[in-house]
Amino acid sequence: MNTILYISLVSASKFIGAGLATSGVIGAGAGIGIIFAGLLNGVSRNPSKEARLLQLTILGFALAEAMGLLAIMMAFLILYS
Repeated sequence: MNTILYISLVSASKFIGAGLATSGVIGAGAGIGIIFAGLLNGVSRNPSKEARLLQLTILGFALAEAMGLLAIMMAFLILYS
């Protein structure tokens, strides 16, 4: 079952799957933008809570970035397996 057509279809499917898997990075980028917009909004409303808001923002940034990295990891797993 290793015909040229089969091999080329599997290869094309891997490229399409890896491309679709990287679309999770778009969500991570949008999430990071929303997180930092919320920080600016919160600090402008209540400057005395800046330290706590920054802590929560860094946590949110790390979680959003982790989702983007997982999406890239899945793309590599699809592409090279």
